[in-house]
Amino acid sequence: MQTARPKHDRDDQPMIIGWREKVSLPRLGVGTFSAKIDTGAYSAALHATDIERDDFHVKFVLPLPRRKHHCRLPLKGMRRVKSSNGQIETRAVVETDVKIGKITLRIDVTLTDRTDMGVAMLLGRSSLGHDFLVHPTKTNILSPKKRKTP
Repeated sequence: MQTARPKHDRDDQPMIIGWREKVSLPRLGVGTFSAKIDTGAYSAALHATDIERDDFHVKFVLPLPRRKHHCRLPLKGMRRVKSSNGQIETRAVVETDVKIGKITLRIDVTLTDRTDMGVAMLLGRSSLGHDFLVHPTKTNILSPKKRKTP
């Protein structure tokens, strides 16, 4: 599958994205939750607990506020990752779609316990490619706006 990229008025202009955006994971049936966009991080990381893997698949629980999703995806591989605190960890890697606003990207995601990190997902620079610029002070630029009720 080719990664869906945003359309611009000019092809050489990247799309502006907030440092935090609402995302969903359609292949996992997971609705909207907050993700941090981190240009200092290389890869994407998803908060997962109860991670069990075999040679072909990985099962895990995605704990989100007020809900827990039991997930199973093909195992794409294992990757050594240095976290922000300097610890090196070997993580399971899965491929899935992430939807930000109207844009859907197919990305590689590492699974790890992010309990103390504040958000369930981190999107690093390799996930977004060169089609985005991150605005350092704005949030939810691409996220669907809530409708005001009368």
